Amino acid sequence: MKKKSIITLCFVVVCAILLNYVAFIGFNIAGFSYGGMFGETGIKKGIDLAGGSVITFQADSDAPTDDQMQVVESIFQTRMTNAGYTEARISQGEGGKITVEIPSVFETDQAAGLLGDTAKLTFNDADGNVILDGATDIKNASYQYGKTSQTGSAQSYVQVEFNAEAKQKFADATKAAAARSSEGKNYISIQMDGKDISSPRVSEEINSDSCIISGDFTPETAQDLANKIKSGQLPFDMKVISQETVGAELGANALPTSLLAAAIGIILIMIFMVIMYRIPGLIADISLLIYVGLIGLAMGIFHVNLSLSGIAGIVLSIGMAVDADCIIFERMKEELKVGKTIRASVSAGFDKAFSAILDSNITTIIVLYISGIGAVTGFATTLGIGVILSMFTAIVITKFLLKQLVGIGIENRSLFYNAKAKKGGAEE
Repeated sequence: MKKKSIITLCFVVVCAILLNYVAFIGFNIAGFSYGGMFGETGIKKGIDLAGGSVITFQADSDAPTDDQMQVVESIFQTRMTNAGYTEARISQGEGGKITVEIPSVFETDQAAGLLGDTAKLTFNDADGNVILDGATDIKNASYQYGKTSQTGSAQSYVQVEFNAEAKQKFADATKAAAARSSEGKNYISIQMDGKDISSPRVSEEINSDSCIISGDFTPETAQDLANKIKSGQLPFDMKVISQETVGAELGANALPTSLLAAAIGIILIMIFMVIMYRIPGLIADISLLIYVGLIGLAMGIFHVNLSLSGIAGIVLSIGMAVDADCIIFERMKEELKVGKTIRASVSAGFDKAFSAILDSNITTIIVLYISGIGAVTGFATTLGIGVILSMFTAIVITKFLLKQLVGIGIENRSLFYNAKAKKGGAEE
């Protein structure tokens, strides 16, 4: 058992080092390659770190209303999101102007092409045939809350209103779709710019001035879908009045400097953990090394848009990962001080700390995604990924490694905490 535990610990350390190498440097083996977190297929940098294009549009209308400009902004935001530029910044100016800042795109014509003059919304059948065109057939779309049937419960849904001609076309299309339920093709696909935003199932012909799109919607997602459908009806053309490229707002050395600061912080945390918690602290450092590799790999694979706020989210999530270990180790120390064995103290420490760790991390995620999306998307994304991975490494990896440590048969309690002797021989 002792030999097996030592081998397992050594194997995990080697895997942690290899994981970080793959995450940050990449690999190329037998035709399979990954360029690492900072490779061409890795993260995307925000405009504050990489620069990009700044394009200003002018509404082709004498007196555009605030509602019309909100629709245009929604169209632009949808296009940026679909293109993967979640860190794009959109701001409205006076007189129907909208400025869009797109990171890492230096061909301004290409950047303007990402937005275009219109957003094309279509309703298609299962074979891809266009049933309704958003520019001519849809009158309105709105978020609603209530019962969608007499026997159902209240829920969030989207109501789409048709014009007179679209009413009959939609009735014919839904009747045909409902008849194809045995083929699994009884759905209508709602697409914007060729990308699906919803594919509701059809059970019967719908012959009315409107239809209801229901599903597992929250009020926020239902409102978002309604906005996307409405955004297909561009109220007027948007003309490009200026376009330029800009350098990194924070300077070319902002990213390497920020990463160096993060690395120094991680090293200091690892030293602190060993000083404070000794052997468990060393185990926490191995777990933290795995965590850093996992978050680097996740960000590279999912092409996260990394801005300075995103780096702040990573650093904060590292602190939260160590915070979970500290809670666990403090519980272990309490158990050791009352005389329990090291094996029993390890088990009790995780059992008593689990609820506190779970509650705090879930609360962070809930608050983060209620209030954190928007201007700080990068921060919300990286911190969200970090919170999930930190729970995994603290609860699963650290626990596994400590059990292997117990298997070695260490009995010296001073390796787990600073046991100062009181008068009479009792431990403090």
